[in-house]
Amino acid sequence: MPIPSRAALVDHLVRTRIAGDVATPRDNNLSHYRKLANGDRHFWLGLELGDRWRDEQDVLAVMAERCGVSDDPEHRFGQDTIDPELTVAALDRAAARLRKAADGTERVLFATGHPGGLLDVHRQTAAALRAAGCEIMVIPSGLTADEGMVFQFADVAVQERGATLWHTHSPAPMAAILDALEREGRPMPELVVADHGWAGCAAQRGLDAIGYADCNDPALFLGEAEGTLQVAVPLDDHVLDPRFYDPMTEYLLDAAGLL
Repeated sequence: MPIPSRAALVDHLVRTRIAGDVATPRDNNLSHYRKLANGDRHFWLGLELGDRWRDEQDVLAVMAERCGVSDDPEHRFGQDTIDPELTVAALDRAAARLRKAADGTERVLFATGHPGGLLDVHRQTAAALRAAGCEIMVIPSGLTADEGMVFQFADVAVQERGATLWHTHSPAPMAAILDALEREGRPMPELVVADHGWAGCAAQRGLDAIGYADCNDPALFLGEAEGTLQVAVPLDDHVLDPRFYDPMTEYLLDAAGLL
């Protein structure tokens, strides 16, 4: 697959609705922003936000700036957006951190709470970093969280429930991994590449973390704004076909010097 130019990637993101006019409706976005502001920790994604984001309009302002949703508080229903230029800019920031990991042959942990969409993005990135000399961390065995098992599939930590890879926003699976590493006296990852609560939990523990996040998951963008999270990449995290993410991943790895 040829490496897309920046302009070609922007066009691809819009055509496949990874960015641009995304499937996530405006009322769902605003509902999540409100619940986060009201202290619903499910929407904090493992971050400790305290009382700093109690005004949902402040949350909306950050999401408009960092994700590209409409900044109009009166726009309450219908279409919302992710700015594809912000997606590519975040991919460039993520690429710089991946390059640093490769240059330092760092220990890197990959995880996803959205295996139906992002598993192969993480798998391809892990393979590229391993080829560059990084250690792709193997998690301890026998871990459980939220009534499910936590294990690795294709180098990516996931949660399994009922023989199904589970969509989860919870930070508990990442907490289980990090706690087990500490119990076993093993070193912590130097970089975590993840999404949802997996990324938020790692960042809150003081680890460098890159997180992919949809426009209805504001916590990671707030974490980046506060400097807790290294990079939050805005995108629709479950589009029609997971192969649609391939050009984005190719762009990321090329920008990181990993191809």
